[in-house]
Formats: sequence, structure tokens, C-alpha cells
Amino acid sequence: MTPLVAAAVLIAAVTHASWNAVAHHIRDQLLSFTLISGGGAAIGAVLACFAPFPAAGAWPYLALSAAIHVGYMGLLMRSFRLGDFGQMYPIARGTAPLVVTVVAALLLHEVPDGWGLTGVAVASAGLVGLALWGVLPLGGRRRTGGHPGWPAVTAALATGLAIAGYTVVDGIGVRASGTPLGYIAWLMIVQGLVIPLYALHARRARLAADLRPHAARGLLGAALSVAAYGLVLWAQTRAPLAPIAALRESSIIVGAAIGALFFKERFGAPRIAAAGLMVVGIGLMLHSG
Repeated sequence: MTPLVAAAVLIAAVTHASWNAVAHHIRDQLLSFTLISGGGAAIGAVLACFAPFPAAGAWPYLALSAAIHVGYMGLLMRSFRLGDFGQMYPIARGTAPLVVTVVAALLLHEVPDGWGLTGVAVASAGLVGLALWGVLPLGGRRRTGGHPGWPAVTAALATGLAIAGYTVVDGIGVRASGTPLGYIAWLMIVQGLVIPLYALHARRARLAADLRPHAARGLLGAALSVAAYGLVLWAQTRAPLAPIAALRESSIIVGAAIGALFFKERFGAPRIAAAGLMVVGIGLMLHSG
């Protein structure tokens, strides 16, 4: 992984945590993801006017990725409803790197060397520690707000599996497309219409009035979302999937900080120690190769 690719992935990590924070801040999650998905589709339509059309071989992967992304959005909405941002976001992101490493090794024969494999393992351990501290219920206690801990954790873990799924699918698809910009444009168009259409069916005539107070924040989230994933897709054409998947999860440090600073969620010494573990893991991954 070159310094330019690493920098792109780190920028994507910050941008990704930011759009998720925007999504979490809008309390009505259906409205939030309607704006982000619909805004992403509109941005994709503009990009498609200037980007080459993806090659035919990329379309099965693009269609499968769009389906996984829709499921991912639904799971992310559920996890945000059940838990704190600074807890649910790290769990969702922290489950993906090891899954991607295993799948990329099996399907793409991208087996990390000793440094890379150690780095992925250490970074993932830090991510899991950062995520789970203070989330799991102890002694049958329930979380603040009356929600049991396990449904929230389960939704976030399922979100992480969806992230791993679309990461691998898009890693293959964008390489087959011949145009990272065209691939991200059409991915945003195909996936971005589903949630707005569902919201239109569910809210009907009152949808526009419900959306209006949140439009600026939602469209900002859409722009950040497209930028974040566009950078990752470009990086996936320049480096193996596993270290990119692990490095991009540095976004959970940003997410935990956002949760503490803006949502007043707890970020104590154990989470700081887990974040330090992750930094060590990232350093080992960058040393790989």
C-alpha cells in the first residue's frame, strides 16, 4: 500500500464517520437515510454524465453490491435506533476486517504476509475492544433508554457482515469495471432509489414536509457518503482488499470521538487503550510488503 493510497483511505475513514454521525443526528432514521440515499443517487447521476460506463463484466457485482448496500442501510438504521453512536458504529465497522481478510484470501488469493496478518489481527482486536466496552449488559441489566444490549449488538454485528460482503463484491466489481468513477456513480444510482421509494410509500403526501427541516444535513451526509466510498473504491484498484478494509476502520476512532464530543457519550481509558491497539495494528499493516 503506497502512502497515497493509505492517505486516501484515511481521508475516507474520517469522511465515513462524519456522514454516519450526520445520519445518527437526524432522529427519524427513515428520513435520514432517505435524504442520504436519495442525495447519493442524485450525485451519482451527475457523475455518470462525466464518467465512462462500467464494463459489462462489472454489472453482476454492481447489482449484488447494491442489494447488499440496501440491507446494510436497513441494519445500520436499526442499530442506530437501538444503541449509542459511539458504540454501534465501532461494532459495525470492527467486525469487517477479519471477514474481508478471510474471504479475500479464499476468493482472490490475496493472502497477507506475516506483518500484514499480524496487523489485521491486532487492529481488529483493538476495534472489538473499542466497540464492546460498556455495551454488553452485565448481570441482566438493560442499557440506558430501556433497550437490551444484545439486540443492539446483534444488529451492529450483522451490519459489519454486510460491510464485509459489499467490500469484497465491490473490490472485484470495481476492478472489472475499468472505471472507478463510473462504478461508484452507477452504484449510487442503483442502490440510492430503494429507501426513498419505500419512504414515499410509507409517508405518502407528508414526506416532503417531513424531509424539509433535515434537507441540508441529509444532503451533506449524502455528499460525504459518496466521497468516502469513492475514495475506498479507487484504493481497492491500487492495493489488496484486506489492508484497505482494516485501515479504513480507523474511522471508528473518529466515530468514538464524535460520540464523546457531540453526543456526550462515554469514552473512557479502556476505549483509549483499545484505540492505541488499533494504531499499532495499522502500523504493522503499513509495514506489510
